[in-house]
Formats: sequence, C-alpha cells, structure tokens
Amino acid sequence: MGLLAISLNLRAAVSSIGPVIDDIRADLGFSAAAASLLTTIPVVAFGIFAFAVPGLSKRLGMHRLLGLVLVVLVAGILLRSMPGLALLFLGTCLVGAAIAVGNVVIPAVIKSDFAAKSGLMMGLYSTFIGIGASLGAGLTVPLRDSFGGSWRWALAAWAGLAVFALLTWVPQIIRRGAGTKPGGTSADEVGLGEGRISGSRAVKVSAGMRELLTDPVAIAVTLTMGIQSMTYYASLTWVPSIFMAAGMPADKAGWMVAFTVFPATVTSLLAPVFAQRVRPTWLPMLIVVGLGISSCVGLLTAPLAAPYVWMTLLGFAQGAQLALSLSFIVWRSPSVPMTAKVSTMAQGFGYILAAAGPIGMGALHSFSGGWTVPIIALLCVYAVLFAVSVLAARDGFVLGRAGREVVAD
Repeated sequence: MGLLAISLNLRAAVSSIGPVIDDIRADLGFSAAAASLLTTIPVVAFGIFAFAVPGLSKRLGMHRLLGLVLVVLVAGILLRSMPGLALLFLGTCLVGAAIAVGNVVIPAVIKSDFAAKSGLMMGLYSTFIGIGASLGAGLTVPLRDSFGGSWRWALAAWAGLAVFALLTWVPQIIRRGAGTKPGGTSADEVGLGEGRISGSRAVKVSAGMRELLTDPVAIAVTLTMGIQSMTYYASLTWVPSIFMAAGMPADKAGWMVAFTVFPATVTSLLAPVFAQRVRPTWLPMLIVVGLGISSCVGLLTAPLAAPYVWMTLLGFAQGAQLALSLSFIVWRSPSVPMTAKVSTMAQGFGYILAAAGPIGMGALHSFSGGWTVPIIALLCVYAVLFAVSVLAARDGFVLGRAGREVVAD
C-alpha cells in the first residue's frame, strides 16, 4: 500500500498546476513564456535530478530515500503555495527533484521486494501514477472553488496526499531499519550492493554509467523511455489546441485530454502482465504504436468526427507505453543495483529528451502555420518508438552474458 500511495504523488503535484495556471498568471502578473517555463521545469527536473539517485541510494538505502522524497515533496508543494514568484519557482523545482528521485527508485524497490510479481507491480505502479495525474488535473479547480477561489490553498492541499503517503511508508522504513546487520548495514543498504546474473563461478564486470552508455540494451531502454515520454508530453500540451483549431470549445478540448486517463488506466495495468506472456516479445509494443498512430491519423484527418474514439486510442497507447517502458527497466536489469543504474540512465536522459516533444511540436506549428506537419512528425516519432523498443523488448539483460557477474559501481 505504501508504494502505491507514493506512486499517486508522482504526477499529482505536477498536473495540478495546469488547471490554475491562468489564475497564477493573473495573480502574479507574469508572461505566457514564464507560465510555459513553470510547466516545463518539472519535466526537465525529472531528467536532471535522476542522476543524483545512485549517490543518495548508497548513503540512505532505497526505502529511507523514498521517505526523504516525500518530505521534500511536501516542502516543495507548500513553498510554491506561499506568496512570491521566487518561492513559486523554487517550490516547483523541489517538486520536480523529489519526483525525479521517486521515479528512479521505485522500479528498483519493485525489483528488490516484488521480483516474482514485477509485471503486476509495474502495472499497478504506472496505473497509480495515472490516477494521481488525473486527481491533480480534475480536483484542483474544485479545491480552488472550495477555498474561496484561492489557487494557493488549492495547490497546498496536495501536500496532504504526500503526508498520507509518508505515513504509510514509515512502517517500511522502521521494518528495514530493524533488519540492520551486526556490521551496521541495514537490509535496505545490502540490497543496493552487488548484483549477479549467473552462478558463483561468474566473472565480475564493473558496470558504471560509462559502460551503460555504450550498451545497446541500455540505450534501447533509455530511448524507449524518452521517446514514449516525448509523445506523451507533446500530446498533453498540444492536443487541446488541435481540437480548438478544428472548432471545439476550449473547455471540451481540455476535457478530451483528461478523458485519456480512463483508457490509460486499463492498459497500464494489463500491458506488463500481457507482455510477460506473449511472443514475439515486440508484439505488445507493435500494438501500442498501432494505437498511437491510429489516434494521430484520426486527429489529422477528422478530429471532430469521433474525438472520443481518437482519445480512447491515445489513452490506450499512453497507458501501455508508460507501463512497458518502466517494466523494461526492471526486466532488462539483472539485479537491484543494476535496476537503479538503468533507471537513472533511462529516466535521466529520457525525460531530458521528452522535454523536446512539446517544444518541437510547437515550433513546427509556428513554422507551418497549421497542425498537419506537427501531427505527421508525431506519427514519425511513433515509428521510431517501435524501432527502438524492439531491442528493449528482447529477452536478456543489460551487459548480460552467461558467466558474468555485474557489479554496479
């Protein structure tokens, strides 16, 4: 329960900004460019702060680190709700940093604590991420109204969800602390030590970030994570504008994007379990890409003809692609420490790459004066996603060969 409660918090604090961004601009008097920066900071932070995880994990252990994540998240949410533009941006940076660390650590915790049920747990993890995003997007305006129109109190209220998660996680930290070994090392810290692929006669191979950056499987997992995130954030940012350009009212256009959460919840839960049971291994990603492309074709040719159909297809694709991308991190890692390393690389570089999605699609729109070219570009991105995911989906491990023992530096 504690892990799922943390998962609820990994997008709620980010998705809650968008619904009240106009109120924030009107209150603080900053430009549209500054507003765009406010919504982009968390995504960039997801990438940058992911690289801090290996060092923090060695010092604190995974479970205590997740506790620290929640403390920083609460602080960031409350800071951004206080008066002052500087505190708004500082709090937003802290929110992004906390979520970045949580993004990386949770797959390693699942690898450590739920190895036999990794498919189910990765599905639940990504499902609860989607539910949290939906809660943030859907409840912030009602919260604002219930607080007399105050966007500050509406945003601050999300600290309560993080406090709830912290309360459910504290027993895990205490239990892990009780497992401290005579030498002073807790079971949690031991879980971040060496990882093994094969038997006792294996040859140790050092596996730092430099080695991962040249490993084709690690690169494929990273590109899969980054490119699927690129399609997600590009769609999240610009699909409402595509509908509005076709004549749909703004409120309904915003709802269409929120609607994708419902089909995404279904596929994010089922996709990892399905992927573990079917062959060839690339078939699930082929289905995912087919769904995404079908949605794009609908938006390109007849956006208002069947908008709920296009958004259902898009939601199915987004839910499954996130769940599978996160699952590849776990499935292609031979050990808990290697999972943390691959997660750092995939989410660090992946989210930095993802930030180019909304910017690139917006630039193509400005250059072409319409949405045809940007949507065609998105179709091409989906094709590239399938190409790189074929390698990520293959059975095997990062740096993995029979008779080698991989040690995460």
